[in-house]
Amino acid sequence: MRNFIHRENAQQQAVSVAIFQNDQVLLIKRRDIPVFVLPGGGIEPGETPEDAACREALEETGYEVTIVRKVAEYTPVNSLTQLTHFFECAILSGTPTKGAETKEIAFFPLNSLPKFLVPPYPGWISDAAAKHPYLIRKPVEGASYAALLKNLILHPILVFRFLLTKIGIHINS
Repeated sequence: MRNFIHRENAQQQAVSVAIFQNDQVLLIKRRDIPVFVLPGGGIEPGETPEDAACREALEETGYEVTIVRKVAEYTPVNSLTQLTHFFECAILSGTPTKGAETKEIAFFPLNSLPKFLVPPYPGWISDAAAKHPYLIRKPVEGASYAALLKNLILHPILVFRFLLTKIGIHINS
């Protein structure tokens, strides 16, 4: 059963987007799990990762973006993670717009990110800011069951809400 779940999860793919402006990165605070994250989400059937990145950025921020480069492909390490295509994007047009999934939108200085920025986002932001001339390919870091347990003790409500999203229940407050 465990291998079946992992294989099934490995087929699911997601995108995440880093948008930089004046040495700052754009983060959104989710409604279902009220923490700051990079914009992103699932790739819909028949959609390319690039199209999904632009769609997710627009849906979650109100900004129409263009892809600057593909930064990384992060491979799943357990059933909490999935193959994630990570892009750096630039804003073409639009204004910050909160929606059904987004509670807040803000730019943060790279040296002053929110205190509780959950893994793997600090590492992904560092990967994008480093401007490597090559595509990074590595496993998702920081998304272990031990980290989940630690955060369950420190932030039980957030972890409970996260687990609800994994089974398809979203609390959008």
